[in-house]
Amino acid sequence: KIFLHRFDKSVLAFPKALDQDRLDTLNEMVVPVEKFFLEDLDSSSIDRNAKIPPEVLDQVKELGLYGMQIPVEYGGLGLGATEYSRLCEIIAMDGSIGVTISAHQAIGFKGLLLEGSDYLKEKYLPRLATGELLAAFCLTEANAGSDAASVQTRATLAEDGKTWLLNGSKMWISNGGTADVMTVFARTEVSSQSVDGEDKVTAFFVERAFGGVTSGAPEDKMGIRGSNTAEVHFENTPVPSENIVGELGKGFKLAVTILNSGRFSMGSSTAGVLKRCLTTTLEHAMSRKQFGHCINEFGLIKEKFAHAAVNIYAMESMAYLAAGLIDSYDEHDTAVEAAIVKVFSSNMGWILGSDLLQVMGGLGYMRTYPFERYLRDGRITLIFEGTNEILRMFIALMGLQHAGVELKSMIKKLRNPFMHPGFVYKTAIRQFRDSIDRPKLVHDLPGYLHPTLKESAESLEYCTERFRYAVQTLLSRYGLDVVKPAHQMDVVRLGDIAIDLFGMTSVLSHASRSYCDGVHNSEHEVRQSNT
Repeated sequence: KIFLHRFDKSVLAFPKALDQDRLDTLNEMVVPVEKFFLEDLDSSSIDRNAKIPPEVLDQVKELGLYGMQIPVEYGGLGLGATEYSRLCEIIAMDGSIGVTISAHQAIGFKGLLLEGSDYLKEKYLPRLATGELLAAFCLTEANAGSDAASVQTRATLAEDGKTWLLNGSKMWISNGGTADVMTVFARTEVSSQSVDGEDKVTAFFVERAFGGVTSGAPEDKMGIRGSNTAEVHFENTPVPSENIVGELGKGFKLAVTILNSGRFSMGSSTAGVLKRCLTTTLEHAMSRKQFGHCINEFGLIKEKFAHAAVNIYAMESMAYLAAGLIDSYDEHDTAVEAAIVKVFSSNMGWILGSDLLQVMGGLGYMRTYPFERYLRDGRITLIFEGTNEILRMFIALMGLQHAGVELKSMIKKLRNPFMHPGFVYKTAIRQFRDSIDRPKLVHDLPGYLHPTLKESAESLEYCTERFRYAVQTLLSRYGLDVVKPAHQMDVVRLGDIAIDLFGMTSVLSHASRSYCDGVHNSEHEVRQSNT
């Protein structure tokens, strides 16, 4: 809405997605999960050996983590987005296990939850929830990475009219060598009223046991080394028609929806790892002496800590605002918000991870400490589930798509000044104020936040007005050509501004809620937000 010069003030009331009973249940659930990942697990061994031991995965299954988002009626925990995000903070302490679980449920069988038939849900979800079955998401191919619509894997209808024969190869598939079932996207011939035999992408839920499924050797990766990443090949793999997920020919839309819905938890995951790093680094800085002083007394070190604290708070606020919106509304499209969370958290995770390692000095570079592993594991977050470059464009173009319709209507009115004199006059005044950088603030955002945040709220409102001016200027200048590669640098700047605006909104909303509710240390949250 912000691209349309409409500020949804409801987001300034930070969502309380959980009632007290669910919050208490979540807190109880956190205890054994935290103990396992922080005390019992040998993550450095998993990293060195590039494999997660079967007994470790059995413990993960016992904790119920394979079925976090599966409804209770199918044997899962039935967690909402907020609860899932909280557990992801802890699970991310081991990147290999985190990716294995995420590939399984955030994308692997997510299609069943979104579009699966009752038959598919009843057949597979109970075994997916217990970890009896492991899932994978098979989309990427040699010539279909960011351009997911270019998949060449093909499914053809067999002579019996009930079975599809799947042929093709997928690459860089998480759980690719270990998955029992996988959501596979393939081209199919679809007939419609207007076109016969049109090629469209369809999603299939494929069992390895169907036959004709083979996997390549595990990839030797920079990070998340214990997770299994491999090529998957299909050779005349027979798939029953009832294993089509959603509608025939609607697979590309489903793939995009799955990826959009799975990104929001990356914010809480990255924040969880960084908070752990920050705590360890602070302890080191307060005990490490150089030149007769503890290094935490030096300004350059303080700057790194302050930068980390402020951005971790922003990351956390953005992640839980997005999760709260998902939990609070049945039909709320959070694709843009989830993309924003993913881009911001992965970028800052890489930057802050490097900064905190720097504070540790030589110790941070040694494998005795987990910093270098966290940094290697985190590097993939800038690449998978949509590269950050693609998502920055996606954020901008999704907004421009809606703003263009409104701008077209505005231009039509301006071309008929005698029919719309009042509108023309108001527009002229606004354009003049824009040209001298004195926009009129019309949203009254300070009125929706605690008074201690008044100055920051006014800053947010000013930035919102300047963003509206930038959107209109870009669309007026380029029109429909705005999508052309030549204008990519201008467009992506809008995406970056939108990310910053969502971050500003999130921290102000979060801090205001905490201060009004009397949360412990909420004064510090206000200070961070105003920074």
